[in-house]
Amino acid sequence: MTDARTIQGLAKPRGRFPHVKVSGDMIFVSGTSSRLPDNSFAGVEVDELGTTNLDIRTQTRAVIENIGRILSEVDASLADVVQITTFLVSMNDFGGYNEVYAEYFDENGPARTTVAVHQLPHPHLLIEIQAIARKTR
Repeated sequence: MTDARTIQGLAKPRGRFPHVKVSGDMIFVSGTSSRLPDNSFAGVEVDELGTTNLDIRTQTRAVIENIGRILSEVDASLADVVQITTFLVSMNDFGGYNEVYAEYFDENGPARTTVAVHQLPHPHLLIEIQAIARKTR
C-alpha cells in the first residue's frame, strides 16, 4: 500500500510533493524546514532596521518537531526514524545543530548524513532535514 499525504496545519509544501509518503512499512518524509503554517520561520528575528538574526538551534528544534508532527499523522514517531539527511547552508552551524539533535537522538538513533549546501529555498533557512522511518507497530 502506498499513501502520500499533505498534512493539514503545517506549512504547505512549496511545490507539488507531499509532506510524507508511506510505502508498505517504510515512511519517507520530504525535506522539512522551520517554516511555520503562517509561512513565517522559527529561528528568525528581524529588527526595526531590517537586520536579520538567524538561530540554528531554534530552527533545528522546529524542523525536528515538524518531522515528529508529520510522523504522528501516519501513526509513527521520531523513535521510528532509521535515517536522517541534513542539509546545512553553513558548516559553521554544525555545532548548534548537533547540540539540538542530541536532545532528540543518541547513538542508538537513526543513521545520519550531514552535508553543506549552497542555499535552501528561502534565505532565512539555515537547515532542512529529510527523514526515513520504518513502522514498527
